[in-house]
Amino acid sequence: MAEKSELHLIKANIESLIGKKVRVTANKGRKKSTVKEGFLEEAYPNVFVVKLHNEFNSTRKVSFNYTDVLTKAVELQECDEI
Repeated sequence: MAEKSELHLIKANIESLIGKKVRVTANKGRKKSTVKEGFLEEAYPNVFVVKLHNEFNSTRKVSFNYTDVLTKAVELQECDEI
């Protein structure tokens, strides 16, 4: 049951980042990964939502599972705002 306690820690850490700018690194398989910056918008019981901005001034919302962070398919880092 160590995984369950780790999942609760991950969820608590992500909930503390709500409203802050984050850098999302998503593993897309076969040594491919994407890095995007956005704001952590919401944290629900099973997923969290990140609002991403791109170079074309359009926004997009992407959701991830907490297990994605546990399995290291997704990494979140808080960005320092300048």
